[in-house]
Amino acid sequence: MAEPKEHGFLDDIEEAAAEEREAAEAEAAEAETANGPSPQEAEVDALRAERDALQDKFMRALADAENARKRSDKDRREAENYGGSKLARDMLPVHDNLKRALETVSEDQRAAAGALVEGIELTLRELLNVFAKHGITVIDPQPGERFDPQHHEAMFEAPVPGTNAGEIIQVSAQGFMLHDRILRPAQVGVSSNKG
Repeated sequence: MAEPKEHGFLDDIEEAAAEEREAAEAEAAEAETANGPSPQEAEVDALRAERDALQDKFMRALADAENARKRSDKDRREAENYGGSKLARDMLPVHDNLKRALETVSEDQRAAAGALVEGIELTLRELLNVFAKHGITVIDPQPGERFDPQHHEAMFEAPVPGTNAGEIIQVSAQGFMLHDRILRPAQVGVSSNKG
């Protein structure tokens, strides 16, 4: 067994000094909380708050810049895809007239003016190639198909025997799409039969 240590005078002095130090530290801490932080700590806290505010502003500015970039990319793509829609819409009657001209040519006229008819066919084919190059597609409904209000415009309704209500019975003019937007809906007649 270990013998108990003798408690001496020096130990008492060291113990008393330690207690005084603890009391002084506690008193200093108490005074600090009562008087507020020291000037250095207040300055550090102010700098931290300013840093946090600047970092928040920086992050918001980054987000705004990214949103502006995305918006300008979208605007650029839309201008590229749809910027010529007015010109394309103005070219649709040219297509219609060339198509009508070809539909009215009889066999006698084809034999008599074959080169002229061939020139009209080539012009129409070239116009369709230009349309395809720029994302313009033809909406060509056929009689018997269902009427689709997203792609067709009903010009009239008529009760036609042997058809169901909502079926296309006549196509007056083809429609056109520019990428995923309607340039002109197909103009059709629709059956109004009941049942």
